[in-house]
Amino acid sequence: MTAKNPHLEELGQFLKARRSELSPAALGLPPGDPGTRRVSGLRREEVAAQAAISHDYYSRIEQGRLAPAEPVLNALARILRLTPVQRTYVEGLAKQADRRRPPRRRPAPVRPQIQRLLNQLTMTPAFVVGKYLDFIAWNPLAAALLLDIDKMAPHERNYVRMLFADPRMKDFYDDWEGMARTGVALLRMQAVDNPNDPRLAELVGELSLGFPLFRQWWASRHVASQDFGSKTIHHPELGELTFDWDSFHWAGDPDQHITVWSPVPGSPSEEKLRILSSWIQQTATTQGETAKRPD
Repeated sequence: MTAKNPHLEELGQFLKARRSELSPAALGLPPGDPGTRRVSGLRREEVAAQAAISHDYYSRIEQGRLAPAEPVLNALARILRLTPVQRTYVEGLAKQADRRRPPRRRPAPVRPQIQRLLNQLTMTPAFVVGKYLDFIAWNPLAAALLLDIDKMAPHERNYVRMLFADPRMKDFYDDWEGMARTGVALLRMQAVDNPNDPRLAELVGELSLGFPLFRQWWASRHVASQDFGSKTIHHPELGELTFDWDSFHWAGDPDQHITVWSPVPGSPSEEKLRILSSWIQQTATTQGETAKRPD
């Protein structure tokens, strides 16, 4: 038996999830007899008819047995009301399906020059996130704001894992559920390269077993992509801080990007950041003096 292509399998499951969310009315179809509709959302034959393809052809797409031709994929994106981000996801899966073997890149270390740049940003929290939203580098301000990630075990330094496994995150964000849903969708978006990546499977398996909400949201197959925004956090010692944030992809490694948080000049958040920076500098100075003392 030929093994299924993981990209086509994920593509089919993703289209099925989107189909289940649409009602016949969304396509201008009559609702029909509620007693005879055994599926939530649209039927396969309804989608196939709208796309002008056979029911069998569309069924094989959802079953992960067939890569849709580009015109068919365009029609399905229109019929299923895919957002630009969702369309990017399905197009990426279709493109990657042509590869004989999914890429398996080893995580690359952060270059020393990048870490030096982070450390030079003494008034700007900044960090580097790698594949599957692992924190792989940061400056002292970022570590202090992100609940002391520098003191965590390496496997704990994952943004999505922190959202679910660290109870402090429920108080860290006003809208924890919204942030967690988005985090799951961001993680799903990263599956486009290799849906069966062992590292991804390990993380998803751990969170699915431990947290029913993660399991539910992962199964819904929503995707997201974010490069900038604003967020408000509640620091245990400094209280509420609001930042604008921007993410910059590093050309040297497509799996790494640098994120910086910046408060509005003259805002209370900027003043709190100055206080935090002074605490960090005082601690570093004290530790340095202690290290120089003779035994």
